[in-house]
Amino acid sequence: GLILLLPLLADGLGKSEALCAGVLTAISSAMVFYSRYFIHEMLLVFFTGLLVATGWRYWSTRRIRWCLLAGASLGLMHATKETFVLAAAALAGALVCTFAWGRCFDGRKVEIRIKQGVNVKHVVAAPAVAVLVSVIFFSSFFTNASGPLDSVRTYLPWLSRAGGNSPHNHPWYFYLQRLAFFRSGNGPIWSEGLILLLAGIGLISALWRRTAAPPSVVLVRVIGFYTVLLTLIYTVISYKTPWCFLGFLHGMILLAGVGAMAAIRFWRHWLPKVATAAALVAATAHLGGQAWRASYVYAADRKNPYVYAQTSPDIRNLVEKVEAIARVHPQASRMLIKVMAADRDYWPLPWYLRRFKQVGWWDRIPADPLAPVMIVSSRFGAAFDERPDKTHLMAGYFQLRPQVFLELYVEIDLWRAYIQSLPPKQDGDARVPLPEHNGAEHRAPANRVALNTERLYGETQHRGRIMLNRQ
Repeated sequence: GLILLLPLLADGLGKSEALCAGVLTAISSAMVFYSRYFIHEMLLVFFTGLLVATGWRYWSTRRIRWCLLAGASLGLMHATKETFVLAAAALAGALVCTFAWGRCFDGRKVEIRIKQGVNVKHVVAAPAVAVLVSVIFFSSFFTNASGPLDSVRTYLPWLSRAGGNSPHNHPWYFYLQRLAFFRSGNGPIWSEGLILLLAGIGLISALWRRTAAPPSVVLVRVIGFYTVLLTLIYTVISYKTPWCFLGFLHGMILLAGVGAMAAIRFWRHWLPKVATAAALVAATAHLGGQAWRASYVYAADRKNPYVYAQTSPDIRNLVEKVEAIARVHPQASRMLIKVMAADRDYWPLPWYLRRFKQVGWWDRIPADPLAPVMIVSSRFGAAFDERPDKTHLMAGYFQLRPQVFLELYVEIDLWRAYIQSLPPKQDGDARVPLPEHNGAEHRAPANRVALNTERLYGETQHRGRIMLNRQ
């Protein structure tokens, strides 16, 4: 979506500059990584980019449709996430800085040229559309009257969260470190330094270049000041999560498109031009390889700078196991499932188990915990399979996210039915053995986490699958 917005900016950035920005957007490691799953920032960045693009079109054409689209973009920003105020404030500050810079440092004043004067209808229409769009979404299409008011009240706890004590508080350089140079342990080196370097060149060329047409200078300067201001805002706020840098990273990418062409055009002779272009192509190829590595090889690995609270791919193995067990249960999708996780740390299981009709959720072990299937946080040390009555066994040990593990307990008779439904056992399968009903002792190892064996099942086809082989 961000790439498709670039033609709207091409006459301001320059066609070659817009093309370079499109390539960098397509292969930026962070952009690709955070586009692969739902995160609010990607929507927020897109609607912010849409606001900039439609605002530029209105500036260039004075047509009301662009004004209305800009208003809708602002409303969608508000409806997406409360941090839209930071982007809006940065844009407002960028407009002020742009015209102040033109007045103070240019050889001539950058004029605001309005073809037909200020149209009051347009000025009123844009914020009206923004409010309408926001109200539609916050009221859940006019079914929740308090929703729009809640969108304002949210800032009270939000302010305390941004500045208070939190495990998400990080030093000021948190974002820049992940973008410029990052390495965890013996993991690979990560860097989007090419984008940062070219963004700096693009900003300098926009601030000091006096030969380009004023509208182009205005647009690039607005983007430049917006990027700098938003970076400073997020740097100052102590509450930091990696995806929050997507807003100013998008601004950096637009500036980098300008910087790439400025670096090539800096040289007068064709040989250094070709050498510079070749170096940029090589560095761009590195970014592409890094994006693939981040999105597939290290998609849920803490050695990846963009991984923060990722759900482990192993959770799909848990869901597949539960669904397979449900197929042999008499009630199928109405099979009772009880999920117990400390501090309600069970997301995204509500999404993955959405087709089941009877799922209970607890942040502790309830008085009556038993059910045909139970998913229990390993932090509880539940050991339901060690009870004297031997009604359940532990059928698997799964990673929800780094340092968060879940145990799957299944009724013995239900597990027996599931085992009988499987195809004949193949060599190399790791199956959970079924305890006998003859009263023989079914012992668990003293250290459940340390002694439970994790085996890779079909590593080439099911990378990351964790199977428990209890002895």
